[in-house]
Amino acid sequence: MRLFGLIGYPLSHSFSKKFFTDKFSQEKISDCSYENFELNAIELFPDLISHYQNICGLNVTIPYKTAIIPYLTQLDKVAAETGAVNTIKFQKSITIGCNTDVIGFRQSIELYVKNNKPQALVLGTGGSAKAVTYVLRQLDVPFQMVSRTMNSGVLHYSQLTKEIILSHQLIINCTPSGRYPEIHSSPPIPYSYLTKNHLLYDLNYNPSQTLFLAEGLKRDAQTKNGMEMLIKQAEASWQIWND
Repeated sequence: MRLFGLIGYPLSHSFSKKFFTDKFSQEKISDCSYENFELNAIELFPDLISHYQNICGLNVTIPYKTAIIPYLTQLDKVAAETGAVNTIKFQKSITIGCNTDVIGFRQSIELYVKNNKPQALVLGTGGSAKAVTYVLRQLDVPFQMVSRTMNSGVLHYSQLTKEIILSHQLIINCTPSGRYPEIHSSPPIPYSYLTKNHLLYDLNYNPSQTLFLAEGLKRDAQTKNGMEMLIKQAEASWQIWND
């Protein structure tokens, strides 16, 4: 039995196991299983892979997309350039870090970018944000990162003015804020300045309508959750594991 799975903490929000379990059933793949491996510390990763000798591939989610890198043998080109990993391929004793978030996000946003040519606000600076900004650079989309902490070149949420919100019509939530079970939280942006010309894109997909997206809908903004991205990055992971 070939074993695949997801590492992160917590994992109660994730649909990855259901996605792959359904995929195996629908495609009559009988020699594979997919499990959640909830690690409350990344230091437990070596024990995990030594315990499960039949692991062939793993997905990586918050908060370990960057922290996992020192534990891997090598990175592919995209993972090295983004500094984030969401897919691990096991090849005998070698562990290869890859990033299929880039594929999933690009495929889910490039038509909108082509038609609207926006400027973007990227909320968060973690592993998911690294994949998002990598794609925005590829698509020549000017962007500004926003965080709860003061950093060079990064805006604090308190610095978001009406002018900044109006001039950045694509706003992408790359934080876990609003994700199950913390469904009553949202990034602290000034929602009152949103208009029908905005697209709010939440990388979270559980719940399907986060508070972040609901606030956008109140102002007639377009909204998109992360389900399409999840599916596309998962399929890309499967291709990597079976290449």
